Amino acid sequence: MPDIRPILIKSILHLCAYLPLPILHGIGVCIGWGLLLIPNRSRLTSEINIALCWPELSIREQRTLLRKSLRETGKTIIETSALWLRPGDRVLRLIKRVDGNELVEQAIAKGSGAILATPHLGAWEAAGLYASAHFKITCLYRPLKISELENLVQNARNRLGGNYIPATASGIRLLYKALDQGGVVAMLPDQEPKAGAGMFAPFFGVPAYSMVFLARLAARTDTPIIFVWCERLPWGRGYHLHFRALPEGDHVDIHTAVTATNQAVEDCVRECPEQYQWSYRRFKTRPEGEASFYKKKRPAIKQVDS
Repeated sequence: MPDIRPILIKSILHLCAYLPLPILHGIGVCIGWGLLLIPNRSRLTSEINIALCWPELSIREQRTLLRKSLRETGKTIIETSALWLRPGDRVLRLIKRVDGNELVEQAIAKGSGAILATPHLGAWEAAGLYASAHFKITCLYRPLKISELENLVQNARNRLGGNYIPATASGIRLLYKALDQGGVVAMLPDQEPKAGAGMFAPFFGVPAYSMVFLARLAARTDTPIIFVWCERLPWGRGYHLHFRALPEGDHVDIHTAVTATNQAVEDCVRECPEQYQWSYRRFKTRPEGEASFYKKKRPAIKQVDS
């Protein structure tokens, strides 16, 4: 039996692409209410993550954050249609305010290039499109599970000048080459790495299996890390794009560097916590001997040597 998912998804994307952003975000709120009312993995994972990361909040406050978070998840799902399929100039006009982009421009002017760290916060697809248009970023990505959508997504992300490449050994070499030439690269700093490619470092006070590649890439190329996230404005009014440099410090020790990266992500999240992707299983991998938070048995792994 043929898989109709690619056809259905493409049809929905094209149908929604030309709706005004306020209507799209309104639909996203409805999707969020559905996620809240109907038992599903996104709601369960979000509940667990919020309880882990915000123990200082009361149960009522945690539920309020959960409700807001799922509404933002709905917006993330539906706004993708506009961000991927509208003409590039129309997408960029949705970004109403930009703070801190001079940090990237200064790094480029010095010839060092820059590493943009884009957490799962707000409209990260919009952040990637802005960076593609202005800085011609090179970015690693993981191939989609639905391969029939690969061309659509690649065309959408590359259409403003970005260069998205598979996360392979050759892709990593291209990142180093881009930085050697004073270019700009981008990656997700809060995505759990493969087994053996990370180490545990605190995130909201909880040990999280975290990538070491970002810190090592910055150290080996002497390149600054700049965090960027795209905050949704209320009522579909557009987006506010933020750039912020990783605070300077002694990051020679890899664990110190990874801890500093996680802390920087946490600082960004605390500015608009409802727009973080709490439905992502950030704490999926646990230290050896520790049970899973997500009710499924997973093999614990040891962190890489520092």
